Amino acid sequence: MTQRPAFDDIYMELAVNLAKRSHCIKRHVGAVLTKDTRIISIGYNGPPAGTHNCDEEWPETGCPRSSKGSCSLALHAEQNAILYAVKNKSSVEGSTLYVTLSPCLSCARIIFAMGILKVIYLKSYGDFKGLEKDEGLEFLNRFGVETQQYHGNLENVTHMI
Repeated sequence: MTQRPAFDDIYMELAVNLAKRSHCIKRHVGAVLTKDTRIISIGYNGPPAGTHNCDEEWPETGCPRSSKGSCSLALHAEQNAILYAVKNKSSVEGSTLYVTLSPCLSCARIIFAMGILKVIYLKSYGDFKGLEKDEGLEFLNRFGVETQQYHGNLENVTHMI
């Protein structure tokens, strides 16, 4: 008998595959918002629809940097998933967010404010940025949002950028 995959595996695998849709040349990130074993919304990092695709417009350097050194155009994967859900009148309150990179502090504040109860992440944002700690995870934990690093089985994923 075939073993059925766990929902955590399905959703994280989808997040990893969504990350491959990103036009960012620095980092590909995917996100899946779920509630009661159903997908509410999906997202990946990149500029808002109708602007520029960074890998096409600036293939060598990526998009121009903001005054703080961040991408000047990109929305984070979490932001795209949340914004799409809200734009389409779906409630994200009480949901779980699967994301390939743990949330930055800005995204953590949005996650908390929107009533998302749990974040399951694959890789550490702090490690990726070379930071001493994950400020986003610390914020979420401090204010009662459950966080968990994913350690499941991604057997169908072959490569992640």
